[in-house]
Amino acid sequence: MTLRGVVLKSIFCLLLVCATAAITWKLHFDGVNITWYTTGGIIVAIVCSILISVRRQWVIWLTILYALAKGLFVGGFSAYMHRSYPNLPIQAVIITLVTFITMLLLFITKIIKVTQKFKSVVITVTATIFMIYIVAFILSFFDIHISFLSSTSWFAIAFNVITAIFAALSLLLDFDYIDRYMGKAHKSYEWFATWGLLVTIIWLYVEVLRLLRKLAIRF
Repeated sequence: MTLRGVVLKSIFCLLLVCATAAITWKLHFDGVNITWYTTGGIIVAIVCSILISVRRQWVIWLTILYALAKGLFVGGFSAYMHRSYPNLPIQAVIITLVTFITMLLLFITKIIKVTQKFKSVVITVTATIFMIYIVAFILSFFDIHISFLSSTSWFAIAFNVITAIFAALSLLLDFDYIDRYMGKAHKSYEWFATWGLLVTIIWLYVEVLRLLRKLAIRF
């Protein structure tokens, strides 16, 4: 496992995300109903993530499929946002990029140290957040909605801020994983690292975009 390998694979997969995101974006503005594209994308991405955990020998193709599927979701979600709030997605991309660079510098300079306690806290909180989202996603099929996930109340905004913060902190765990296994682990671990980065970067982007939307409505 090398840093160069992780970087190249991450760039490749992000390009795949952009490619399928562009497809759903164009379909939306061509007047096509993309609900099933976005819903199908997120379902396939969840299934891929589960399979990566139990079928490690499939990590290469599952990571590629994850990138393609998540692109469908991101493109659709961004298109919806752009229609109602023009240029909001590009603002979210810029904030995500700046956050990524900031967290990378904090990791390199050891200003924030990834200790075992730090990992435990971040993993516990992020797991709880993901469980809330998964439950909300399942309940939405029964027309049951958790209000604070989409409302613009101060509690909803605070929740969004917290999730964005922990999405950013999760980047430190990804960097630590790469640092610990670089030059030691098998070449296939580059794909695990790539998948981890994809999950975190896309999560951060979505949280930032949702937060910007709430603030735009609120103010």
